[in-house]
Amino acid sequence: MCTQEAFQAQRSQLVGLLVSGSLEGFESVLDWLLSWEVLSWEDYESLSLLGQPLSHLARRLLDTVWRKGPWGCEQLIAAVQEAQADSQSPKLCGHWDPHSPHPAQDLRSHRPAIVRRLHSQVEGVLDLAEERGFISPYECDEIRLPIFTSSQRARRLLDLAMVKVNGLAPFLLQHVAELPVPKALPFEDAACKKYMSKLRTTVSAQSRFLSTYDGAESLCLEDIYTENVLEIRTEVGMAGPPQNCPATQGLEELFSTRGHLNEDADTVLVVGEAGSGKSTLLQQLHLLWAAGRDFQDFLFVFPFSCRQLQRVAKPMSVQALLFEHCCWPDVGQQHLFQLLLEHPDRVLLTFDGFDEFKFRFTDHERHCSPMHPTSVQNLLFNLLQGNLLKNARKVLTSRPDAVSACLRKYVRKELALKGFSEAGIELYLRKRHREPGVADRLISLLKATSALHGLCHLPVFSWMVSKCHQELLLQGGGSPKTTTDMYLLILQHFLLHTSPPDSAPRGLGAGLLRGRLPTLLHLGHLALRGLGTCSYVFSAKQLRAARVDSEDVSLGFLVRAQRAVPESTAPREFLHITFQCFFAALYLALSAAAPPSSPRYLFNCHQPGGSLLARLLPTLCVPGSRCKEDSVAALLQGAEPHNLQITAAFLAGLLSQDHRSLLAECQASEKALLRRQACARRCLAHSLHKHFHSIPPGVPGEAKSMHAMPGFVWLIRSLYEMQEERLARQAVRGLNIGHLKLTFCSVGPAECAALAFVLRHLKWPVALQLDHNSVGDIGVEQLLPCLSVCKALYLRDNNISDRGVCKLIEHALHCEQLQKLALFNNKLTDGCAHSMARLLECRQNFLALRLGNNHITAVGAQVLAQGLRANASLQFLGLVGNNIGSVGAQALALMLEKNVALEELCLEENHLQDEGVCSLAEGLKRNSSLKVLKLSNNCITYLGADALLQALERNDTILEVWLRGNTFSPEEIEKLSHRDTRLLL
Repeated sequence: MCTQEAFQAQRSQLVGLLVSGSLEGFESVLDWLLSWEVLSWEDYESLSLLGQPLSHLARRLLDTVWRKGPWGCEQLIAAVQEAQADSQSPKLCGHWDPHSPHPAQDLRSHRPAIVRRLHSQVEGVLDLAEERGFISPYECDEIRLPIFTSSQRARRLLDLAMVKVNGLAPFLLQHVAELPVPKALPFEDAACKKYMSKLRTTVSAQSRFLSTYDGAESLCLEDIYTENVLEIRTEVGMAGPPQNCPATQGLEELFSTRGHLNEDADTVLVVGEAGSGKSTLLQQLHLLWAAGRDFQDFLFVFPFSCRQLQRVAKPMSVQALLFEHCCWPDVGQQHLFQLLLEHPDRVLLTFDGFDEFKFRFTDHERHCSPMHPTSVQNLLFNLLQGNLLKNARKVLTSRPDAVSACLRKYVRKELALKGFSEAGIELYLRKRHREPGVADRLISLLKATSALHGLCHLPVFSWMVSKCHQELLLQGGGSPKTTTDMYLLILQHFLLHTSPPDSAPRGLGAGLLRGRLPTLLHLGHLALRGLGTCSYVFSAKQLRAARVDSEDVSLGFLVRAQRAVPESTAPREFLHITFQCFFAALYLALSAAAPPSSPRYLFNCHQPGGSLLARLLPTLCVPGSRCKEDSVAALLQGAEPHNLQITAAFLAGLLSQDHRSLLAECQASEKALLRRQACARRCLAHSLHKHFHSIPPGVPGEAKSMHAMPGFVWLIRSLYEMQEERLARQAVRGLNIGHLKLTFCSVGPAECAALAFVLRHLKWPVALQLDHNSVGDIGVEQLLPCLSVCKALYLRDNNISDRGVCKLIEHALHCEQLQKLALFNNKLTDGCAHSMARLLECRQNFLALRLGNNHITAVGAQVLAQGLRANASLQFLGLVGNNIGSVGAQALALMLEKNVALEELCLEENHLQDEGVCSLAEGLKRNSSLKVLKLSNNCITYLGADALLQALERNDTILEVWLRGNTFSPEEIEKLSHRDTRLLL
């Protein structure tokens, strides 16, 4: 017997079951409840409203059934079980009296069986009912709306029979009894099984081998695939207790219920920077499905590339998209498509590279017919919204900048692909290099070269290190420091491997570059034209227009486009979007056709209608002129902002002093090179200088604060690529801000190196806030050069471990300016406690230490307490959400007896219980500095609260004691609040 209390306790699980499939599954549950007379006809009509979110209907059904009492609750659970069983193996039998004197009642009593019988015959029954005058043409058209599946059309016909008194009900009861009984599940149909087999084979062939970025070798994906860090995005500021963040999950959990933002949406969004491994992640998903090892809830998986889809000019329907651009059914196209429409919950569509789709997302134009063609962008946008193939799952990958707030409204779940962890980098290199000693030497090189190690958290750089391992291990000079250095190294690798043996000098000398200069300029021109027109796949005609011939293609940077739209000649694409940006920058640096002033179009907005990136940066006074179509200025203004940012950083690196001699040998005019360099320096320094000084003045009495605007981080990256100390000093000259905020800015180790390179030249100390980024241990190491100018460092949610914190503190011991450190929600354990204690012992001007939501236990608390005994400055200690227990509380209580500086101690959610609180109460009796003590959610009873009250009688300093979320009865709460108002209950 299911009680109403038990039913309510299972409410969230029941909602999940009811919305986990499609609307078809929910309506099947309604069929059973109607047939058992659990629902009245009025109840049913209130639950069959078109356009209502499925989750709303599910909750309304639970409320309706709960009001029916325990019997109704029990029947709902039985109906869910029947519907689930019916979806797997439907009950094909069903017997009723075709000449019943109560036809409407019998249609209702046998509704599930009648719907199943009508499923494949509904069109013929509709025609016959209209022909005999039981339904009007208008009613027939309403039932045949393309948004309805065959089962839904059958239900709407039965609904009509319940309210019409013209003989429709007895006609249906008699005619449906004469229909043939379906012989098998629709998925067991021979044509369907043949198509499913063909689709799996096609997807397997596309995903089994990982075509490396150069297209020169193919590796078995199963042998080389390395997990990336995949973080769940949650709504910041949501109510409830703090969560241990950032929450991560594996690829196999992609469709789990954890982290849902909008449970009525269908789309899972995966965002990541260029080169973070988004395409490879999808390829692994496809391979696991095709091999039958995961994601088997989906019977049909359709992979698409956004850069390929945008090349489709003609209007097309959903059917054309699935069959013509993914996998064509040899027989039964209409039958198969109808099957997909009827079972969308068994369908998965993946769209890779939304940032390379030239059309911006909009929800203004609705298109709900799967049969009628529309433009490719309208088709994609309506699929993502759920207007087409509602309840089919969609996975969309994109760079973060291309995802608008409008698109996020239709996202069920968002995940951020953060690249490789340190362990991931090592694992990847060991998979790539199984020869004895090679991987070990590469890993040692990376660990000894923090700048290069920082770049490798992006898989594209790990691939470069792997590809150029011989050059890296054999070279006598220093390792690459910047992104530009790394791309020049891979350019050298390709040039050497396409040159005749012994004909080219070792290393990327001017001779090697000059020998292939025409090829590089042809590729650069093609790359720039592609960026300017948002084209990333190039036809043979486009290659000829850029004068790219077979010899240029043989260099290896242009590869056959994957999942290309069928055409006579296979189109080409750059092996990665970052390489297209690199070649565009190379063209701007080397081509005589590119004006020496071209850097200003990348870094500044010279007229209205300029690039979006430029609008984000301060304006310089640049004479405006109408740009000729296909001119460098016009192309740069037409490019996507995130691609301009990458190109700008590459151009800055190429024009740096370190690469001046390399470029000078390839220039017809050294004067033009000097003008480009001067223009880039001037634009960079002036733009950043103006950016800083456009910050509004601070509130009187408070430090001036700045939140980084979009584009700021890439401007800093561009300065770093130039590697000129004088330029960095000039950029921050005179800057006086008290707080620099860079939260949610995708700051990784490479960005940390750039920030440190620039910020270390500040004259006045700054509080640097880098919460919610991907700093990690390597990024912490990159920040060390600017630690001396930081008065506070905030690193919440940054995947930092004990190793990174210990390095940080080792430097912080010698940085007198640093007084506050926030490390909330990282991966800290007791292993860093000794370093923390040493910091507290040695630094007598340190003010605040926030270590909440980590993994510190009683052992770590005891070590910290020992350090605090010798400290006379710390005012705030945060340990919320750890596990110090009563033993850790005892150690902190002994510290309180001696400490004369601490003003706030946060110990919520630490399993203190009464024993730990009683110890703290004893410490409070002898403490004269503490003002706020936070003890919420610690399983404290009235016994512990009473001990605190006794301590408060002897302590006039303390102002607040937080006790919310503990185990007090309402009567105890009232009694305690009257005894001392300082208890916050």
